[in-house]
Amino acid sequence: MKRNARIFLVEDDLSFGSVLKAYLEIHGYELEWVNDGKNALPMLQKSSFDLCILDVMLPHVDGFQLAEQIKKMHPELPFIFMTAKTLKEDEIKGYRLGADDYIKKPFDSEILLLKLQAILNRNTDFSNGLQKSDLNIGLFQLNPEYRELTNTATNRSQKLSPKEAELMILLLDSKEKVLPRDEALRKIWGDDNYFTKRSMDVYITKLRKFLKEDPRIEILNIHGSGFRLICKET
Repeated sequence: MKRNARIFLVEDDLSFGSVLKAYLEIHGYELEWVNDGKNALPMLQKSSFDLCILDVMLPHVDGFQLAEQIKKMHPELPFIFMTAKTLKEDEIKGYRLGADDYIKKPFDSEILLLKLQAILNRNTDFSNGLQKSDLNIGLFQLNPEYRELTNTATNRSQKLSPKEAELMILLLDSKEKVLPRDEALRKIWGDDNYFTKRSMDVYITKLRKFLKEDPRIEILNIHGSGFRLICKET
């Protein structure tokens, strides 16, 4: 049964934190919020979460230090930085620590929701109700946690990039139906401009290459609409 994603928010601005917590809860997320870095680690030790949102500038223990501890305690737990710090060096440091995104304040709240869903889509519990049994097509099985696409006939696996895995999950979720191009672009790239469209076309080509070992599988280009993943009967 599909459950709501649990998000851990670490934000010292009481006004902003309360507004963000209320906003995300309205949109179906469960939120735990602490406003001091020193209180974050005990919470992470006693509770389980699906995603962390970390401010960088925190009292006592900053967001970068927290991220280092998160990677040690929960290597697979995704996290993003949400901060007013705009220095390029800080953004680079954030990504090097393993952040899934680095969002600068102020930001568009709708874009935030799309970014969160794109990250959570990597976990099948939150991929529009997609269940583990649905992560199969033809000879292939997708492991979203490790981003591995395995040919069950040869037992040969292909490691997917994060965006390849996200796109594959969306295609599986829409299996036999059309996946709208603009929906995929918003969920994965957060935008649907010319450059992101070209980028997605490249990823579709890569997925077709991975799946060609099973001639029954096709990713059809539906002109003017999007893509359709099908598996023909033998």
